[in-house]
Amino acid sequence: MLLDRLFRPRPALAAGRALYGRAVEQSRSPELYSEFGVPDTVEGRFESYSLHVVLLLNRLRGQGEAAGEVSQSLFDTYVKGLDHALREMGVGDLSVGRKMRKLGEAFYGRGKSYETAFAALPDTEALQALLTRTVYADAEITPAPRLVAYILAQRAALAGQPLKRLLAGEVDWAPA
Repeated sequence: MLLDRLFRPRPALAAGRALYGRAVEQSRSPELYSEFGVPDTVEGRFESYSLHVVLLLNRLRGQGEAAGEVSQSLFDTYVKGLDHALREMGVGDLSVGRKMRKLGEAFYGRGKSYETAFAALPDTEALQALLTRTVYADAEITPAPRLVAYILAQRAALAGQPLKRLLAGEVDWAPA
């Protein structure tokens, strides 16, 4: 009986993992790097991954207990992905914890900043400023207005999708 409960499929866990996979896939869209100027660097990829996870978390926020469980699974899978990436890049075991804490703080800060910028919409000034200091921090040219339009299109696409699909781990992103 206990083993049955322990090994019972957990839909929220699977859905969060599936949403993370779709966020990773979308964040790797070549258009983000070629047309929107996201730097194709470790930092740029971190910003892109984080953005897409934040968009999903934002959509699921306040949508009930099941959405909270899927959100937690999505976040946990994101953190595990960062840990795995650090290890793949050759970061030593003794340094991973310190780097993960730093990345976690960065993600939390980004999430709060995106929430603030989203709350200010339709005024996009805060969102443009956020992108300029994070995504485009080291870039000479900052095509932030184009990325703002992309983010707004993604938020609209996510808002238009039934919650039931998201809770099943299904998401359709707007074309880049």
